[in-house]
Amino acid sequence: MMPGLRAAMVLAASPGQIVCWVVEEPKAEDDRGVVVEIVVFMRQPAAQMFQGEKLGTKVWRGSLGVWSTSNETHATVNKKDGLVLVREMAMEVKNMLDFKMNAVMRLMENAEQAAVSSPRDSATSPRYYSSHEINRITDDGKLLPGSRELLMTMNRHFDNLPVNLSMSAVLLPSGVVDTDSEVSVGLQWSDHLDPLFVNNYESDPTLSWQYFGATAGFLRRFPAISWPPRSRASKSADGDLDIHDFRMVDWFVGGATSPKDLAIFVDTTSFSSRKLRKLAIATTKNILDTLSANDYVNVYRYAESTEEIIPCFKDNMVQASPENIRQLKNALYSIQADSTANISAALVTGFEILYKYNRTGMGGQCNQAIMLVTSNTDAASSDLIKKYNWPHMPVRIFTYLIGGDKSSELQDMACSNKGFYARVTSMEDVKNKVFEYIKVLARPMVLYQHDHPIHWTPAYVGGESARYGEERRGQLMTSVTAPILDRRNHTVKTANLLGIVGTDVPIEEVQKLVPPYKLGVNGYSFIVNNNGRVLYHHDLRPLPASPNYENSLHPRYTNVDLAEVELAEFDGPGYPPNNSLLLDLRHDMIDQKEGETNFAVKIHYDDMKRVTIRRHNYFYVPIGGTPFSLGLALPEGYGMLEVHAEMELKHAIVNVFDYLNGSNWKVHPDWVYCEYNSASEKIFHTPEERILHFLVRTRMPGWKWMSMRPKSPSSHHNQASKPDKDAHYCDKTLVQSLVMDAVITGGFNKRDSNMMHKEENQNQGKGRFDVVRSFIATRSGLFRWHDHQDNREAEDEPHFADMNKRAMDTSWYKRAAEQHAIEPESFVFSVPFNAAELTEPLVTATHAVFVEGKNQHKAPAAVVGLQLQHSSLASHFMNITSTCTSCKKNCASEELDCYILDNSGFIIISERHEHTGKFFGEIDGTIMDSLVQDRIYRKVTVVDYQGVCPPEESYLSSAPRTISKSIFTTMGSMLGFLWSSLLQLNIYDSIRPAFAWSNNAHSYSGEFNTKGGGANSHDSYSSNLSENPTAGNEKIAPLPAVAPAPTAPPTTHATSAQYMLNKLRTCEKKTDLYILQPERLNTSGQSNPLKGKLTNCHVTGCERPFSVQKILHTNLILLVVDTLCPCGSKQLSIEPAEVVNEPDVCTTRRERLYRRRPPKCINYHPEEMEIKYCGVGHRFYLSYGLIVALFLVYYT
Repeated sequence: MMPGLRAAMVLAASPGQIVCWVVEEPKAEDDRGVVVEIVVFMRQPAAQMFQGEKLGTKVWRGSLGVWSTSNETHATVNKKDGLVLVREMAMEVKNMLDFKMNAVMRLMENAEQAAVSSPRDSATSPRYYSSHEINRITDDGKLLPGSRELLMTMNRHFDNLPVNLSMSAVLLPSGVVDTDSEVSVGLQWSDHLDPLFVNNYESDPTLSWQYFGATAGFLRRFPAISWPPRSRASKSADGDLDIHDFRMVDWFVGGATSPKDLAIFVDTTSFSSRKLRKLAIATTKNILDTLSANDYVNVYRYAESTEEIIPCFKDNMVQASPENIRQLKNALYSIQADSTANISAALVTGFEILYKYNRTGMGGQCNQAIMLVTSNTDAASSDLIKKYNWPHMPVRIFTYLIGGDKSSELQDMACSNKGFYARVTSMEDVKNKVFEYIKVLARPMVLYQHDHPIHWTPAYVGGESARYGEERRGQLMTSVTAPILDRRNHTVKTANLLGIVGTDVPIEEVQKLVPPYKLGVNGYSFIVNNNGRVLYHHDLRPLPASPNYENSLHPRYTNVDLAEVELAEFDGPGYPPNNSLLLDLRHDMIDQKEGETNFAVKIHYDDMKRVTIRRHNYFYVPIGGTPFSLGLALPEGYGMLEVHAEMELKHAIVNVFDYLNGSNWKVHPDWVYCEYNSASEKIFHTPEERILHFLVRTRMPGWKWMSMRPKSPSSHHNQASKPDKDAHYCDKTLVQSLVMDAVITGGFNKRDSNMMHKEENQNQGKGRFDVVRSFIATRSGLFRWHDHQDNREAEDEPHFADMNKRAMDTSWYKRAAEQHAIEPESFVFSVPFNAAELTEPLVTATHAVFVEGKNQHKAPAAVVGLQLQHSSLASHFMNITSTCTSCKKNCASEELDCYILDNSGFIIISERHEHTGKFFGEIDGTIMDSLVQDRIYRKVTVVDYQGVCPPEESYLSSAPRTISKSIFTTMGSMLGFLWSSLLQLNIYDSIRPAFAWSNNAHSYSGEFNTKGGGANSHDSYSSNLSENPTAGNEKIAPLPAVAPAPTAPPTTHATSAQYMLNKLRTCEKKTDLYILQPERLNTSGQSNPLKGKLTNCHVTGCERPFSVQKILHTNLILLVVDTLCPCGSKQLSIEPAEVVNEPDVCTTRRERLYRRRPPKCINYHPEEMEIKYCGVGHRFYLSYGLIVALFLVYYT
């Protein structure tokens, strides 16, 4: 560019204005560098200039500034390469997960070595720190007897708890005592893990909790904490919170065993007494608790015949998902007692279903077992078992004898089929006796000695978030674990699993490696595992962290499928994942393939009150060495483009701190601009304090960005170098983009304030808008605001800035970008849903600023907006719409109701304040149906597969909503009328045609008649009318009339205030939401009015005209309804309601979805036959003669 040359890129243009991005090269003798200036040129239109246009001008002018740099930096718009982007991010995630797996593998090797080399003196009392005995003090500050003092320091990285980073502490669940020989020996040798715990953490300061869960029942955890944590002790009535038996949950069981298919048979004679029934149910439920999504199961009741306890699961094994497990547990209580028990029939059923799944490639394709829960001491005939299971014994048999009896027959049956026999005589026995089958299934792996499969758990909510402002919220976690095998020599053949080592991985740490700013507005990332379940996703909404985890470390794993959060747009019948493109994406990600695809999905906002349809480009790659695949979803069009504009700090001649001063700016608190490693003692109370600290450091000699994260060694045998305690990481691109945005918007406050005061002074007495604040949010996470009036929030309500500091994640930011794709020069208006309950509600208006590059591509750079008093805007609107001197009727007339609706059907302005913020269908569902019928609004059914419902014991099954039919029925047909832009609000010139129909309702053509609420009216008619509108002048058949409004349907909404958190359950809910179809109101390039009427509304035969018109440059429409004819009106609800299936309706839709089994199956070792221990107080020896007999059976 030659000196003095100016170049301009058009940012936005409309008939009333041109906005340019001007880049000017300085003259040669001028060393100030390039001057880049955003200029707003306004062409004053004719007398039709609207007040709303001035409002829009205020927003634009108030949000754009002048900025300069010291070199030739200027903004460009670049195309994103989705595959390159996702590959780079997946490599970062893999590197981080490799660190965690390497740490676990080092723990595994050292634990096995420590177990071999340490003495096995169980008589020596082990020395260890018990979490239950650390720092227990009396009210006067003295240690309680038996308590041990340990120095603790509060640590943000470890759930904001006081910890000791030099050692581990031990948690003993109820019933586990250190005097037990196995526990004592395990405590002694596992003490040698402490140096490795410390070493792992020093090498990787992002490492979370590390632990060793012993098969003997104790849990060693690093770093050391007291239990219960002091912050939680007060939550318990007695302050003595016990941990859950971790040996029954996925991180332990999944690390100890390969996938399993279990056929569980419950003897109905066990239900003959209350005690036996209780024991049988508890035993079965505990078996079910050990299963995960990699396993398959079914539960049968057997008497004279055998049948599934859930008819829907007939002839099937179902995946052990939380939902299926919950159903099976609930069904146990429906089993009725019987006097006979045909164990042979039960075994035949079990062998046949397991053989079917093994032969057809279904199920887990690894371990198979029959679990007998019985109070009957009789066993099945050996001939039957030989027929189905010998000589290879593909199916293990485990027997649980309920009650006080003994049975050598059941014991022989279990032990001769590689199983286990257990007597369950009390509730205290249940967990330990059930756990024996886990140890048996682990035997082949122990015998092989060298296989240590890495296991990753599903996501769960646990601990506390490390994010600013969310410290008391639970965070999503996953765990990676590996088995510890006993390598010691024993005089008697055995195969002992010593335990499981693992570490927790906060999902927040994973998300840091997939920077949102690189994805842009409305873009997001997600991770899928081998079962198609998401590890994280922007629409993953797990149940709140239950007290079970805080008080007992019992995780509640999520089980949300990709097909349940990516809601493919699919208008046909059936389950939404029928969309083949979505299923192809899911299939490829499960199989860990690389690829890309494109399809449309439903995206909901604002607690599922709004919905939009958006096409996404999807890019996905595997994360090597894990069961995960990473996916990116980028909006088609603007989502594939990005603004590149940075200020090189090294050579900047401006003082950056001049543009980041004061207290009216924030940065996105979750984005990583710069950070020290987790071990650093440098604490920043706000993200702004942290970014300013690092900006100071960039000016210091020797500054290095350190934009590359440490690389994990290729093998766990190679220890990573220990980073400096104050080592840092900075995202150079993000920081320099932030600085550029800060300089661009640096004059926002002063310029905005001066301009607002000037315009307000000029508009005194002209119906000025009462502007409360203006704001701007940029692509780099910068958020600025200016309060033009005193804080209007209630004293107990956070400031607007505190609630919107994560600006790019807010609904107003996302919707503004969406609106730009529909109508570039427009604003998105919204009011709070509870506006009618507020004394001074505010209207929020936002507009997306797109930058145009030299290639004429436009990319989103920022969103600007303001908030104004609703009362001021409503008053201004009503004044103008009531001053049509040539109209017989206007909005002030009692004969008319006037509404301004947004693009989701919510009322922005009404003559009655109590309507503000409500869904219009709740006020007049008949008219809303008519708007849908005429395709002015599109009705979109959204299914929420993550709904939250009350506990089933509290849930009263109700019939499906009576209003559901009327929601699907559309009562109107298509009318409306012309209005101009609300932004310009020169409504005076537009209200004449708008009200013309009230003077002569039959003076126009193209009229649609909708039958009103007559005596014979009803709600049902073919729903395809809205999908197949009448073309041209084809005559429309009369539609049935609408019935009087029913009451709003009941909902099954439950909150934590109503029910204990651990009692809430996920359920399926459904609702109908609405999307404005602006093209319907903008035919031939003009916003022509659509007008209509409801006919046969009353016995008098009167008609009810109404009009609708698009308000240009907004997301709004004006709706005017005649009120003289008393048409019946129904109510439409958008509150999601639970989908209640009929009792005999199968709900196993997920069973048809594709999954991939874990890569390793270890279910057989030839030496396992030599292991003698097989049950209570009895060592069963497989005699040499029996082994010979098995071979004879096989070879004859």
